[in-house]
Amino acid sequence: MLGALLLLLALSNALNTRGGNSDGQCEYKLALDLDPRPHSVSITEFGAVGDGKALNTVAFQNAIFYLKSFADKGGAQLYVPPGRWLTGSFNLTSHLTLFLEKGATVLASQDPSHWEIGEPLPSYGRGIETPGRRYRSLINGYGLHDVVITGDNGTIDGQGSFWWELFANHLLNYSRPHLVEFVEAKHVVVSNITFLNAPAYNIHPVYCSDVHIQNVSINASPESPRTVGIVPDSSDNVCIEDCSISMGYDSIALKSGWDEYGISYSRPTSHVHIRRAYLQSFSGAAIAFGSEMSGGISNVYVNRVSICGSSSGVEFRTTRGRGGYIEDITISDVDMDDVQVAFGAKGHFGSHPDENFDPNALPVLRYITLQNVVGRSIAVAGNFTGISESPFTSICLSNISLSLKSASLTSWTCSDVSGSSSSVLPEPCPELAGSSSNSSSACISSVNAIGNSATL
Repeated sequence: MLGALLLLLALSNALNTRGGNSDGQCEYKLALDLDPRPHSVSITEFGAVGDGKALNTVAFQNAIFYLKSFADKGGAQLYVPPGRWLTGSFNLTSHLTLFLEKGATVLASQDPSHWEIGEPLPSYGRGIETPGRRYRSLINGYGLHDVVITGDNGTIDGQGSFWWELFANHLLNYSRPHLVEFVEAKHVVVSNITFLNAPAYNIHPVYCSDVHIQNVSINASPESPRTVGIVPDSSDNVCIEDCSISMGYDSIALKSGWDEYGISYSRPTSHVHIRRAYLQSFSGAAIAFGSEMSGGISNVYVNRVSICGSSSGVEFRTTRGRGGYIEDITISDVDMDDVQVAFGAKGHFGSHPDENFDPNALPVLRYITLQNVVGRSIAVAGNFTGISESPFTSICLSNISLSLKSASLTSWTCSDVSGSSSSVLPEPCPELAGSSSNSSSACISSVNAIGNSATL
């Protein structure tokens, strides 16, 4: 584990000398007002004890209820000093900053009775892992405006091994909780925090707008099942930058709802910018799109990313019954090292929430640009497997150089996909090796669309 992290840091230093000068959505997000709140209280003023044993759920709930009264007076800050602050799930409020001092750890309880139970998200129709309801996250924000979780590199530790064991042994009563979840929130900032051992997701903004996630470190055991770092879900105007993420499954996964529920809810994920991220994904993808993408995913710009020690680098996932679309995606200036599959697009990935999905709801995947990529110790350059009734189109590859492992037998696998390429090694499969004027125009249009939309 230590060796992998050292490799990740080395790659990050190398990446800083590379290109990727586009400003994008993240420059817009830096304009958020982060002035200090005029009112501040410590969690200790509400009886909290930071010994890692006393349960502080009521203290957090009471403190936030008190601070709610300052919403129309410039907002307030809840200060968490050094210590180990054991708690169950609690809710934030608008115009609030939760500040974790250096040496402060918010420690999630391993007793399921300390976690509230809530209804499934309407765009999913049920829990992801079990039918029906789901555990609510450790830290929740519903319908909020102007909320910040930050600190001096304080820690939120989910103590997830308990939940991982329940999941692996099929003993869950409800779908696993996340560490932080915002639902229908606007102007959200998460920065300067370390996340450890999430039960499932670490940061899950869903139905949100104007989200800025900056300078966070997220880690979980390589054996942790289906743990994911950051999951923008049916959200728009999202910036993720300067983050280091090492997860059991996906590092960053973009989603937008599940089959008929996502189609009906119809809220896409769009205008997302990911930059200067250092990613490691042991059994999933460093950057994943889907497979729950029924509301659509579009206008995503990824640049200056380093990926190492991962099962998959960039992966697009969908299947029949999803509907929706993944389009206008540009991924540029990527450095990869020791990755099993550099690029993948899978048209037969994932399950369905129930038997009511429409098998004729075919997803669309098009206008995908992958450019300026260097990779070392790669097993497979690309695996693109589309859907015969809805092929993946306008996949544009340029300026890509991947050094394959000596034992690699197949560099590219392609079916039901079309696109074009320029200056790509190893040479891609014939379906992606074309350079027709139509394909080239589609690539140029996609890049221009991303560059323009990212600065809105």
